[in-house]
Amino acid sequence: MEKLSAADTRVFFWFSGYRIFRPVEHASRWVSRCGDGYLYGLAGILLLLLEPLQGRQFFAAGAWAFTLELPLYLLLKNTIQRDRPCHVLSQIEALIKPSDRFSFPSGHAAAAFLFATVVSAFYPQAAVIVYILAGIVGLSRVLLGVHYPADILAGALLGYVSAELVLVFLGH
Repeated sequence: MEKLSAADTRVFFWFSGYRIFRPVEHASRWVSRCGDGYLYGLAGILLLLLEPLQGRQFFAAGAWAFTLELPLYLLLKNTIQRDRPCHVLSQIEALIKPSDRFSFPSGHAAAAFLFATVVSAFYPQAAVIVYILAGIVGLSRVLLGVHYPADILAGALLGYVSAELVLVFLGH
């Protein structure tokens, strides 16, 4: 586990090297805010209103998936209690104020990949775009100094699995 953590920290520092570029910093802040969850809710509501049948199914699948994912995310985060890189690495300062103390798993990555998975199930033509956007949301959290890469991978897996379980349960 120690070797894994050391490798994760090395990869984190590699990504941190890109923080010196102002456009990367600004883009990371903007992308991270887009992953705060408001846009997922807005998209779900718009589809619910604009697409009577598929929009209702999409909204229900997303709501159930988030209902499954959120308690799992909180359980993992509060059980594992991995400190954020900005709290333990003296040379790293977070570029945003983290919402809590712990970093594993990334809630932003979980939500982004959950949303991408649900979108892909209902709108397969958008799959590549939404998964790329989800990856960029996760990357932004590393660039902002609040997550290690493994936090992002764990969050992505949590979001993906939560969505897939609900989609299978709902028969989609």
